[in-house]
Amino acid sequence: MASFSKILSKTDVNKRLTVPIKFLKSLPSFDGGHAVKFEARDEGGEAWAFLCSVRRRGHPKPVLTRGWKAFINSKKLKTGDKVSFIKCKNRATAKTSYRVRAEKEIKIFGAIIGYAPL
Repeated sequence: MASFSKILSKTDVNKRLTVPIKFLKSLPSFDGGHAVKFEARDEGGEAWAFLCSVRRRGHPKPVLTRGWKAFINSKKLKTGDKVSFIKCKNRATAKTSYRVRAEKEIKIFGAIIGYAPL
């Protein structure tokens, strides 16, 4: 089970989510291209379609673009909130699926004390 979690930056919230390079091998094959579509289900079972793309030349710098802003807006995420992507494999069917989890930052007197799932 491969996964990553990230505290959202201003760019992540306003434009695109930068994805760790290590997570690329967990995604479906790019088949020689520079982008791949995949679907992830949130905690409520809703399916979200995302597009992960990499630069055609040089450092790959993977990012989620298509579908990302709709997810951010639906969950009302802001800078400082947290998002996690998890790759799962069904042992019985060997089918791969993805989950996405959003968590809101919890602050008390200006100090971050944790994150609450949506």
